[in-house]
Amino acid sequence: MESKDIELEFSIKSGAPEKQRTACVVVGVFESRKLSAPAIDIDRASDGYLSDILRGGDMEGKAGSTLLLHKVPNILADRILLVGLGKEREFHEKAYRDAIASAVKTLRDTGSMEAAITLSEIPVRKRDVTWNIEQAVISAHDALYRFDHMKSKPSEARRPLKRVVFAVSRRGELKYGEVGLARGLAIARGINLAKDLGNTPSNICTPEYLAGQAQKLAKAYGFRSEILDYAACDKLGMGSFLSVGKGSDKPPRFIVLKHEGGAKGDKPVVLVGKAVTFDAGGISLKPPAEMDEMNYDMSGGGAVIGAFRAIGELGLALNVVGLIPACENMPDANANKPGDIVTSMSGQTIEILNTDAEGRLILCDALTYAERFEPDAVVDLATLTGACVIALGAHPSALYSNHDPLAREIEHAADHAWDRVWRMPLWDDYQEQLKSSLADMANIGGRPAGSITAACFLSRFAKKYHWAHLDIAGTAWKGGREKGSTGRPVSLLVHFLLNRAQK
Repeated sequence: MESKDIELEFSIKSGAPEKQRTACVVVGVFESRKLSAPAIDIDRASDGYLSDILRGGDMEGKAGSTLLLHKVPNILADRILLVGLGKEREFHEKAYRDAIASAVKTLRDTGSMEAAITLSEIPVRKRDVTWNIEQAVISAHDALYRFDHMKSKPSEARRPLKRVVFAVSRRGELKYGEVGLARGLAIARGINLAKDLGNTPSNICTPEYLAGQAQKLAKAYGFRSEILDYAACDKLGMGSFLSVGKGSDKPPRFIVLKHEGGAKGDKPVVLVGKAVTFDAGGISLKPPAEMDEMNYDMSGGGAVIGAFRAIGELGLALNVVGLIPACENMPDANANKPGDIVTSMSGQTIEILNTDAEGRLILCDALTYAERFEPDAVVDLATLTGACVIALGAHPSALYSNHDPLAREIEHAADHAWDRVWRMPLWDDYQEQLKSSLADMANIGGRPAGSITAACFLSRFAKKYHWAHLDIAGTAWKGGREKGSTGRPVSLLVHFLLNRAQK
């Protein structure tokens, strides 16, 4: 049921903007009516036409504002689109991405089928042309993404945008721009796949459906795949994982994907993604408000699948394993009950004090399963705790790690991808909160530091390798009226893997 890829052709070109034969040329204007360099070229060729427009007060350059001009004198393009860039001294990564998005949305809404966007020429502090083009492609895809194919009448643009040319300042930059274009397309398509999976309602996106999508992807890109059913997981001793799905009539699936792009025998990077395809909270039932959004609780698993699509398109020279424990958390008579004790695959026992703290119960067995690959590193990602949303909001994902060099790698990748993280403490002091008088540990540590104690819980199952945990509860989903998946942190994961492949 996932939507089709956005059919948009991208290319890169250097050359004078006033000589572009296209439906629309997009140029930027900073606040105080200061023209960007390509806009200055247009202004000169048109005998000051843009300057006259700005002096008339029709455009002030405020971030996100746009003004479409028709029949600009001496210009070959049919139209010129002015895009506000905000204050020049504050033009950074977010402002750049927002400007690209504003331009693309306006082009879509005004029926332009093709355009040349010169915003990619504008310098962004500490970034290069590869970054500019990559982020422009990702932002364009994000601006055009829609999940409406389940409506009886999906919306269609009157004249959909078909072709976009991104400008670079010099011909010598074209080869670097092409690198950014290839990366941007692969990442954007991976993000869109993660969005589609996250947005698909839980009556369709069941554990079995998610497994089918993973197998479909494996077939398309030559990955190896394995789907473990209940019996196979039970044989492995995954008592913690299997306990979560007991209250549902949808059988669990443990999904394994393998990309073997590195040398034979090279230790893989293992990505582990939480995939609770619907989380009602179990017996510790969630309040009704916003429970409709709980299909997004599989966003960690969706991001792993999205990242695999990107690395498949890029042909990444690295061995990568994806592990996705998938199940539902429902409240029937067979469900986990507060006070139950389960035995994990590691042999450690867990007292379940709250059945709504189920993500860690499925991840812990996946982390133990990861040991068999003798991994070079393991990164798990999960919409794990509401406490993370309270702590950090919707901007960075929370990062925890038992290995400082690995944490720095992820921070570097997150910065380059502009898919940011914030490292949180993983001190032994917090482990005390997980004590149980009846089992080896409890599955919650009380209200204080909820995201931290969840990470501490997971750390007990990740002692045999370098490990990092990303709590994406605040970043993987936008709630409210415009609810939907963001596709994060696919971009972060791909850059992390790209950096590893280049070592």
